[in-house]
Amino acid sequence: MQPRLNFFNAAPELIKEVQRLNKAVDECGLEKSLLHLIKLRASQINGCSYCVDMHSREARHDGETEQRLYLVAAWKESPLFSERERAAFAWVEATTLISKDGVSDELYAKTLKHFSETDLVKLTVAVGMINIWNRLCASFHAIHPVEKAEAA
Repeated sequence: MQPRLNFFNAAPELIKEVQRLNKAVDECGLEKSLLHLIKLRASQINGCSYCVDMHSREARHDGETEQRLYLVAAWKESPLFSERERAAFAWVEATTLISKDGVSDELYAKTLKHFSETDLVKLTVAVGMINIWNRLCASFHAIHPVEKAEAA
């Protein structure tokens, strides 16, 4: 696969604004470890290899375990995640795939048990943010770094 275009170069002023919002999300007060996990889960759902690679690397760099990273895709069956993380993953899935079933009242109520209203807004914006990056990277075929020794 070859990159289609460099979206940073094609629309630099708009991408600067996207980066500004991204920085605000990263500094919004949600746990850095949680942000890594939700970015990874949304990227898995969206099939964005660039973002899956980046967020798994960043999470490892910040101390996340390999096992938890591997099991994000199967979080429902794994005991490794806290109730707060599970609530976040369910929210990520519902809001990323919002056209499928929307966000139910039951999920909303369940998520509010683990997040304040303010933090739920922050979580939702964080999900929207990674979805923007996923759509840019997947649509324009952003290619994740490949280590020479690991290249197929």
